[in-house]
Amino acid sequence: MAWLVAANGAGTPEKGDAASTRAVAEAAPGYAVEDFAYPQADKVLEEEGILLKRGDGHIVLAECAPGTGQLEVYSRVASSVCFEVTGASGWLTMEIPSVYGVKANEYQTEVDMTVGEEEKSFDVPANSWKAVGESADEQGRPHMLVEIRTSK
Repeated sequence: MAWLVAANGAGTPEKGDAASTRAVAEAAPGYAVEDFAYPQADKVLEEEGILLKRGDGHIVLAECAPGTGQLEVYSRVASSVCFEVTGASGWLTMEIPSVYGVKANEYQTEVDMTVGEEEKSFDVPANSWKAVGESADEQGRPHMLVEIRTSK
């Protein structure tokens, strides 16, 4: 309390100690709340034609580079889409249309897809390629990739 009195420039408490305390409290920064929204998702949508929504930061879009151990998603619309995966596990929600295959890296990967009103999940073993979506569908219907989950 003594520093407030000294900061007010007066030695008496009537000079606005409560107001000074309130002003400092009101000027304090707010709480940071993580909403897990993918950074610059609008730019990615504009440039790549894919919508990245939310994730935990362990699966991030990357420029495809052979021999780097990336997770690769194959789409008739977006061609190859590559992701860097870090940590023990990760998740990312998105919308990538017309997906037909996934090449997993060293992580066990599960992809969730939609076709019409149906939801389908595919397990992709670590270090393997798997036909998913329309290439695994008897009718060849276009599937939307909506989520990727990885774990070691």
